[in-house]
Amino acid sequence: MTREQERARAHRKQEKLDRKIAQREAEAARNRQVAVVVVAVLAVIVGFIFLAAKLGGDTTPAAAAKSSAPTTAPSTATTSAPVAGCQPAPPAPTSIKTQKLPDRKTAAGKTFTAVITTNCGDVTLELDGAKAPQTVASFVSLAKAGYFADSPCHRLTTEGIYVLQCGDPMGGTGTGPGYSFGLENAPKSGDYPTGTLAMARTNDPNSNADQFFIVYKDTQLPTTGGGYSIFGKVTGGLDIVDKIAAAGVSGGGSDGAPAAPISILKVAVTEKKA
Repeated sequence: MTREQERARAHRKQEKLDRKIAQREAEAARNRQVAVVVVAVLAVIVGFIFLAAKLGGDTTPAAAAKSSAPTTAPSTATTSAPVAGCQPAPPAPTSIKTQKLPDRKTAAGKTFTAVITTNCGDVTLELDGAKAPQTVASFVSLAKAGYFADSPCHRLTTEGIYVLQCGDPMGGTGTGPGYSFGLENAPKSGDYPTGTLAMARTNDPNSNADQFFIVYKDTQLPTTGGGYSIFGKVTGGLDIVDKIAAAGVSGGGSDGAPAAPISILKVAVTEKKA
């Protein structure tokens, strides 16, 4: 082999080696790009799940809040009233009687007054069937069926989000009434003023069912997934919710069962005539 042939052979080997090195570098660059995208997507997903959990919606799709948030154990009877003006909370029901989704027309264009009798006193609500007919129809139907009787308000948040969550007779298990429905009247701004009455849900915007929350201090909630359906407001007894909130969360922290047990004993609903 001549010297010129040797040089040509060496040149070809070097070119082949250079191509392999360039290929490896290109693959490594692609892998780094893929890794960055995967990390970014995971960060978005984790952030969404965290925010959804903080919103006051149901806890797990199969269980309850299916929302949105840490699951809390059902409330049990207490032997003392930890807050002045409260009686011991009754034991939570051990089963739920399923219902059928009522026709939204039963509430469309109507306004209702609902008086929630709790072991700590009465909380009065005004329900807006004009803006949230399906939600109001559901609440009124469940109330008239005695669905909420003896149900504990199982979740209180005291940092960043200020809500008392109620409506699941079994205290946040997520069993539900046997139906669900979509969003109505959810503010695009994410603003939920003091006294707002809204529905809790899971990450699924069509998971509205029985759980609802009362906002006791101006709160900004994420609008991811469409927000939360506002279907009324508190017109009396908000001081009771304030009192429960002031007692804090059981075991400390800022999200969990209220330290001062509060349960819905019954709900009376009447239609307001024009």
